[in-house]
Amino acid sequence: MSAALGLGALPTPEGVRFQVWAPHARRVSVRVPGEALERVDALEELERGYFAGTLADLAAGADYRLRLDDRFERPDPASRHQPDGVHGASRVVDPEAFAWTDTGWRGIDRPDLVLYELHVGTFTGAGTFDAAIGQLGRLRELGITAIELMPIAQFPGTRNWGYDGVFPYAPQDSYGGPEGLRRLVDAAHRTGLAVLLDVVYNHLGPEGNVLGDFGPYFTERYRTAWGSALNFDGPASDEVRRYFIENALHWISEYHLDGLRLDAVHAIHDASAHPFLAELAEAVHGLARRLDRVVHLTAESDANDPRLVRDPDRGGLGLDAVWNDDFHHAVHAALTGERIGYYADFGGVESIAKAWSDRFVYDGAFSRDRQRRHGAPARDIPADRFVVCVQNHDQVGNRAGGERLAKLLPPARQRLAAALLLLTPYIPLLFMGEEYGETAPFLYFVDHGDRALLDAVRRGRREEFARFAWRTDVPDPAAVETFERSRLQPERCSEPGHRELLALYRELLRVRSDAPALRPGRCAVRVDADPPAGWLAARLTVSHDDALLAGFQLGPAKQEVSLPDGDGSWRLRLTTDDTAFGGSGRRVPERLQARGGRLHLLLAPESAVLYARET
Repeated sequence: MSAALGLGALPTPEGVRFQVWAPHARRVSVRVPGEALERVDALEELERGYFAGTLADLAAGADYRLRLDDRFERPDPASRHQPDGVHGASRVVDPEAFAWTDTGWRGIDRPDLVLYELHVGTFTGAGTFDAAIGQLGRLRELGITAIELMPIAQFPGTRNWGYDGVFPYAPQDSYGGPEGLRRLVDAAHRTGLAVLLDVVYNHLGPEGNVLGDFGPYFTERYRTAWGSALNFDGPASDEVRRYFIENALHWISEYHLDGLRLDAVHAIHDASAHPFLAELAEAVHGLARRLDRVVHLTAESDANDPRLVRDPDRGGLGLDAVWNDDFHHAVHAALTGERIGYYADFGGVESIAKAWSDRFVYDGAFSRDRQRRHGAPARDIPADRFVVCVQNHDQVGNRAGGERLAKLLPPARQRLAAALLLLTPYIPLLFMGEEYGETAPFLYFVDHGDRALLDAVRRGRREEFARFAWRTDVPDPAAVETFERSRLQPERCSEPGHRELLALYRELLRVRSDAPALRPGRCAVRVDADPPAGWLAARLTVSHDDALLAGFQLGPAKQEVSLPDGDGSWRLRLTTDDTAFGGSGRRVPERLQARGGRLHLLLAPESAVLYARET
């Protein structure tokens, strides 16, 4: 796989070629410190603000800085490695030097994705790429097909969610840097797992951000929740777009990644006729075709806008999938009873039923939280274009106490959440530790060196939580203890209560991998629900002889449900109330037989059942 991308410092047979976009400078030089005499070489000025040149006798491993107008020095905006952190020198990396073993790897098709989101720093005790390798076999055995890494672009210090990254091309040094990431991806492919990466193209972090010293990467015409917006549609925006599109291609080419999750694309402000996201999708899909690999481009968006994943010939942007927050909010509100903040827009089973059948709950309806109509219809979009979850880093970590569902729900409702997620026709995503009911919180943590910045972060978190009226003290984001408390405790998976939940996740994922009707995009879905009684039932049908019936009772009472258009005989595949999964073992029929055109279903309290049509 060629890594012939232009920006940054890349080894060639003639030396190291440097290319940087710096329209704010009249002169750009490369300073390479040496043991005897340091080296300073001026780059040639090219058109449109670029500077480039090749330094002979220089190789991978050399450290360097870029000198602007002989006035000040900065790391390279396209640095591939920051071994001494965001304020240190950049290091030349040879992307062709790693001995890959994944030659035959072609990726995982979208309908086969079962995603597992993880934060490298808290996923293991060591918090490194290499330490994560030791967990890959466990995840594959569970039924996971792809891991999704929270952002790893170089951020300040050693403790951060990753959304404060300031060197988008450089894997975090404290995680293991470029070579550590390559080892993780290579090992994942050997295990049969794809690797997706969360990237942030809507803002950069506040500490160590050098892009504004080089050129008009940012604009004051728009604002985001994190400060100035990136310049994707103003003067010089072509070069800003190039920087981020090359960044996406470099992750796929230089690190063999199988896809990218685009953070908060609703905060990418772009009024151009050919939006940045459409251009990005074209470039990524073009590279995937040339490499003969499956590469996924997924967006996080709270806009409920189906245009993100519509094909370009139908007026869409051509992304592969979008996170569906409505599904999470509907399940969370129904199971926890919370109605604060944006959960005020969601209720009981009626919201879950709509998410199952219509993709979005808010597809043009009035939102009380937003005080306006929200979203657009998306039923025409295939189900394999939507990623759903019941927990993720945002929904757990942006609670004041970072509580997971294992802290918020009794065991029966945790099992219901698992079934509601893994029996859907959408692409499921698990958040690390969810599968065994991790009870450690996932809190917000940072490691900034600027005291004033830390004070601003603390103040901002308190203000953000005010609308939710949580009565929990907000842990100090800068405290080492906050980070330490957020580490997983995987040894708990063998303890009573946890091992049974793990057995349920494993069985649900086994059923999902075996059943064509649970392969996203293949089945037709019919949902029936009775909100006052608290139940819903979904039939997922590929053909008459290939169909599943999933029933869910969220309420505390047993329900006998009569479903219309029933026919045939159905065999029990699974009940969450099984003692093997920690349930009470209340009996439900092993078989269902339609009578008079109706199907009669028995649902135990706070449980789910799955039946398969017999042929």
